[in-house]
Amino acid sequence: MPQSLSNLLVHLVFSTKHRDPKLTREACSELYPYMTDIFKNHDCPCLQIGGIEDHVHILFNLSPTLTVAQVVEKVKTSSSKWMRAKSPDFSWQAGYGAFSVSSTNSDAVVRYIRGQAEHHRRTTFQDEYRELLKLAGVPFDERYVWD
Repeated sequence: MPQSLSNLLVHLVFSTKHRDPKLTREACSELYPYMTDIFKNHDCPCLQIGGIEDHVHILFNLSPTLTVAQVVEKVKTSSSKWMRAKSPDFSWQAGYGAFSVSSTNSDAVVRYIRGQAEHHRRTTFQDEYRELLKLAGVPFDERYVWD
């Protein structure tokens, strides 16, 4: 087969270091388009970005030539440099969560990401993240999840 074709959707989640509320509405109005361009430049079209003050959710299509870890490194490195120009003490957490999404479920994930402000009136990021890990069947040790 001479052609490599794929449709791998990834729901990516990561927070600011120590879940500091650094992602203001004003910052995100510029940050999200900047991050969208990073994904686009690495052949990973971004379908949705959203979040609240301490974390982001991103739904993107993974390029057939990159790993999730490579994409995350590129996005977090570039966006943290960009954010530090506005907030010198800005940092992302060290880790991330990445969850596969079927194309038939992508609309639900887009709605979920768009509804973050409403969702977080009822739950914390930590509880949300624990639930995402459990739903995806990802084993985790609470001692190593947070930084």
